[in-house]
Amino acid sequence: MGLFDSIKNTANQFGNFSNSVQRGINNMSGSGGFGNKSVDVTFARLPQSLAEFTSLPQAALANPFDTAAMAVLAFCFYPQNSALCLDMVNYLRGPRPLSEYDKQFIKDRFRDKDYVPRSYFNGATPQNDYMPSQPYTVRVSENPYSYQNENYAKLFVHSGGADSPRELLMRLAKDGKWYLWEQFILSDIRRPESANPWA
Repeated sequence: MGLFDSIKNTANQFGNFSNSVQRGINNMSGSGGFGNKSVDVTFARLPQSLAEFTSLPQAALANPFDTAAMAVLAFCFYPQNSALCLDMVNYLRGPRPLSEYDKQFIKDRFRDKDYVPRSYFNGATPQNDYMPSQPYTVRVSENPYSYQNENYAKLFVHSGGADSPRELLMRLAKDGKWYLWEQFILSDIRRPESANPWA
């Protein structure tokens, strides 16, 4: 079963994925100025195991945009396989694994809210139960304050169920990789319409 196959009553159907991974870079302001870049990180194939996750090109963690998008992808696994999700997140955190407090915090965020992480994929909205459109793409953005602290990058992802973007903080390690340091992407968002009696 695929990652998003259990979402009911959606307009999109899933087919076979190619093994290619594409990334498009768009400038939100159009000026090319520092602090305004937005990167579309696209997963043409969704992993089904930790080995497949770590073999994705973005898993090299060569830049903070890839790490941020990988974090969104990892958290999507929690509802169907929490252990796999935590293994993925620990991979992204590198030499700083999750504490028991971190694990409990994540568990609490997922009570009755399995849709939050997938809301960061393009096309996912409350109206379609946060079913992402294909190809599976996360837009990651910087702002003029993203690199205020040396060796840290504060980047942002937009949820289809929130009015403001959510933050992820990456840290550059001695091995040249950008690891996930903190994330604020599991906060509450608007409920999907299928679960909202007032929609």
